[in-house]
Amino acid sequence: MPLNRGWSYREQVGPDAAGLTVLDYLIAAHSHSTESEWASRIERGEVEVEGTLARSGMILRSGQTVTWHRPPWDEPPVPTNFAILHEDDSIVVVDKPGGLPTMPAGGFLDHTLLALIRESYPEASPLHRLGRHTSGLVLFARTRPAASQLARAWRDRNVKKTYRALGLGLTHTEMFVIDVPIGPVPHPTLGTVQAACESGKPSHSVATVLESRKDTTLFSVEITTGRPHQIRIHMAYAGHPLLGDPVYEEGGGLKRRPGLPGDGGYLLHAEQLQFAHPATGHAMTVTAAPPPDLQTREELVTASALAR
Repeated sequence: MPLNRGWSYREQVGPDAAGLTVLDYLIAAHSHSTESEWASRIERGEVEVEGTLARSGMILRSGQTVTWHRPPWDEPPVPTNFAILHEDDSIVVVDKPGGLPTMPAGGFLDHTLLALIRESYPEASPLHRLGRHTSGLVLFARTRPAASQLARAWRDRNVKKTYRALGLGLTHTEMFVIDVPIGPVPHPTLGTVQAACESGKPSHSVATVLESRKDTTLFSVEITTGRPHQIRIHMAYAGHPLLGDPVYEEGGGLKRRPGLPGDGGYLLHAEQLQFAHPATGHAMTVTAAPPPDLQTREELVTASALAR
């Protein structure tokens, strides 16, 4: 694969960072790179302050814009076999494979669902996002009125989102509600990540048991809020962290040595979206079949019989 086109990361200096040098600011704000790496980038002319080439010792003021012009790079390979489940003049609904990022972030720019969709629908904008390793439905708007209407529906909690998740442990409760708030907590590498915390934002999920297995339970989870990593956090808080989750443990907090939120290993699928079409107002239900590991035994038998 050829190198991507590179990207410019822009951010505004906050009051707490005023008085820092450019180098100290970048080290503190972006611990993913070492001091020597940031110093080399500044020396190569990749960093600007207010459109002017930066020097390592330049003192920053609150409100200034710092830009890192990241040169083109070779992105990690990802699956790209997404499916279009619905399209019209207003919207596109996509079934995303696990492993494909929804939006540019970290080491991904061209290898994202957004970039791939815009090859055919250059005007498309996502109404929400899924974690890289979460598969399933992503809704895109194709017009500004559609985007505005759907964003309002999302804010008013008029979009119903249902997921499949495989959690550790067994339960005798057929359905339960999780409403612990979600907010930032300390992370040893990233500074902070989202997790269960009393000072966080209100969050609401409803989990229903679909099937009990030997040491795990298959759940259907409906969410009425859309906090980052909400299902992973809420299921962990409820005592059923997702099988293979590298970050969250029972109780909804972080593991003793947590991985990164973008790491894979867990099974989570956005199965269904229910919403009013932004142009017609008609009720729509779009469903993406879950992968085999997130299907019940009965569903697998039925699928096998239909394939014969």
